[in-house]
Amino acid sequence: MTARIVAIAIDCPSEQVSTVAEFWCAALGHHVASRWKDPEGVEYTELAGDGPTLVLQPVAEPKRTKNRLHLDLAPDGDRDAEVERLIGLGARVVDADPALPWVVCADPADNEFCVLPAR
Repeated sequence: MTARIVAIAIDCPSEQVSTVAEFWCAALGHHVASRWKDPEGVEYTELAGDGPTLVLQPVAEPKRTKNRLHLDLAPDGDRDAEVERLIGLGARVVDADPALPWVVCADPADNEFCVLPAR
Protein backbone atom coordinates (compact mmCIF):
# COMPACT_ATOMS: atom_id res chain seq x y z
CA MET A 1 0.00 0.00 0.00
CA THR A 2 1.14 3.56 -0.71
CA ALA A 3 -0.26 7.01 -0.07
CA ARG A 4 -0.47 10.11 -2.23
CA ILE A 5 -0.52 13.80 -1.45
CA VAL A 6 -3.99 15.21 -2.03
CA ALA A 7 -3.45 18.70 -0.61
CA ILE A 8 -0.95 20.97 1.05
CA ALA A 9 -2.21 22.57 4.27
CA ILE A 10 -1.11 26.10 5.07
CA ASP A 11 -1.58 27.53 8.56
CA CYS A 12 -2.83 31.07 8.80
CA PRO A 13 -4.29 33.25 11.53
CA SER A 14 -8.07 32.88 11.68
CA GLU A 15 -8.61 36.57 10.91
CA GLN A 16 -6.40 36.38 7.78
CA VAL A 17 -7.98 33.40 6.00
CA SER A 18 -9.74 35.59 3.42
CA THR A 19 -6.59 37.64 2.74
CA VAL A 20 -4.41 34.54 2.41
CA ALA A 21 -7.03 32.87 0.17
CA GLU A 22 -7.13 35.92 -2.09
CA PHE A 23 -3.33 36.00 -2.26
CA TRP A 24 -2.87 32.33 -3.20
CA CYS A 25 -5.81 32.35 -5.64
CA ALA A 26 -4.31 35.34 -7.46
CA ALA A 27 -0.75 34.00 -7.26
CA LEU A 28 -1.59 30.54 -8.62
CA GLY A 29 -4.79 31.08 -10.60
CA HIS A 30 -6.68 28.91 -8.09
CA HIS A 31 -10.23 29.42 -6.84
CA VAL A 32 -12.02 28.70 -3.57
CA ALA A 33 -13.33 25.21 -4.24
CA SER A 34 -14.98 24.56 -0.89
CA ARG A 35 -15.19 25.43 2.76
CA TRP A 36 -15.98 22.95 5.50
CA LYS A 37 -16.02 22.80 9.28
CA ASP A 38 -14.48 20.16 11.47
CA PRO A 39 -16.42 18.80 14.49
CA GLU A 40 -15.04 21.65 16.64
CA GLY A 41 -16.40 24.30 14.24
CA VAL A 42 -13.06 25.32 12.68
CA GLU A 43 -13.65 26.31 9.05
CA TYR A 44 -11.11 25.17 6.43
CA THR A 45 -10.84 26.71 2.98
CA GLU A 46 -9.82 24.60 -0.02
CA LEU A 47 -8.16 26.31 -2.99
CA ALA A 48 -8.05 24.34 -6.22
CA GLY A 49 -6.81 24.92 -9.73
CA ASP A 50 -4.06 23.78 -12.06
CA GLY A 51 -1.57 22.35 -9.59
CA PRO A 52 -1.70 21.15 -6.02
CA THR A 53 -4.78 21.81 -3.92
CA LEU A 54 -4.08 24.10 -0.96
CA VAL A 55 -6.06 23.94 2.27
CA LEU A 56 -6.00 27.00 4.50
CA GLN A 57 -6.03 25.89 8.10
CA PRO A 58 -6.94 28.64 10.57
CA VAL A 59 -4.82 28.71 13.71
CA ALA A 60 -4.96 30.85 16.83
CA GLU A 61 -1.24 31.05 17.55
CA PRO A 62 1.11 33.35 15.59
CA LYS A 63 3.90 31.99 13.42
CA ARG A 64 7.14 31.97 15.39
CA THR A 65 9.81 30.20 13.34
CA LYS A 66 10.81 29.38 9.78
CA ASN A 67 8.52 26.97 7.93
CA ARG A 68 9.71 23.36 7.98
CA LEU A 69 8.10 22.88 4.56
CA HIS A 70 7.61 25.51 1.85
CA LEU A 71 6.35 25.89 -1.69
CA ASP A 72 8.64 26.54 -4.67
CA LEU A 73 7.02 28.54 -7.46
CA ALA A 74 8.38 28.65 -11.01
CA PRO A 75 6.96 31.47 -13.14
CA ASP A 76 6.21 31.19 -16.84
CA GLY A 77 8.52 34.14 -17.49
CA ASP A 78 11.01 36.33 -15.69
CA ARG A 79 11.62 35.50 -12.02
CA ASP A 80 12.08 39.11 -10.93
CA ALA A 81 8.90 40.21 -12.69
CA GLU A 82 7.04 37.42 -10.90
CA VAL A 83 8.45 38.51 -7.54
CA GLU A 84 7.21 42.05 -8.23
CA ARG A 85 3.77 40.71 -9.20
CA LEU A 86 3.59 38.69 -5.98
CA ILE A 87 4.64 41.73 -3.93
CA GLY A 88 1.77 43.61 -5.55
CA LEU A 89 -0.56 40.83 -4.36
CA GLY A 90 0.62 41.11 -0.77
CA ALA A 91 3.83 39.08 -0.52
CA ARG A 92 7.08 40.42 0.88
CA VAL A 93 10.68 39.52 0.09
CA VAL A 94 12.45 37.73 2.94
CA ASP A 95 15.80 37.07 1.26
CA ALA A 96 17.13 37.91 -2.21
CA ASP A 97 20.73 36.72 -2.22
CA PRO A 98 22.06 37.62 -5.71
CA ALA A 99 24.33 34.55 -5.61
CA LEU A 100 21.27 32.26 -5.50
CA PRO A 101 18.83 31.57 -8.34
CA TRP A 102 15.74 31.90 -6.10
CA VAL A 103 14.11 34.63 -4.03
CA VAL A 104 12.57 33.78 -0.66
CA CYS A 105 9.23 35.50 -0.11
CA ALA A 106 6.43 35.29 2.46
CA ASP A 107 2.67 35.34 1.96
CA PRO A 108 0.43 37.72 3.97
CA ALA A 109 0.48 35.23 6.90
CA ASP A 110 4.31 35.08 6.83
CA ASN A 111 4.51 31.58 5.32
CA GLU A 112 7.74 31.42 3.32
CA PHE A 113 7.90 30.29 -0.30
CA CYS A 114 10.55 30.54 -3.00
CA VAL A 115 10.31 31.99 -6.48
CA LEU A 116 12.62 30.09 -8.82
CA PRO A 117 13.72 30.87 -12.35
CA ALA A 118 11.33 29.83 -15.12
CA ARG A 119 11.42 26.13 -16.00
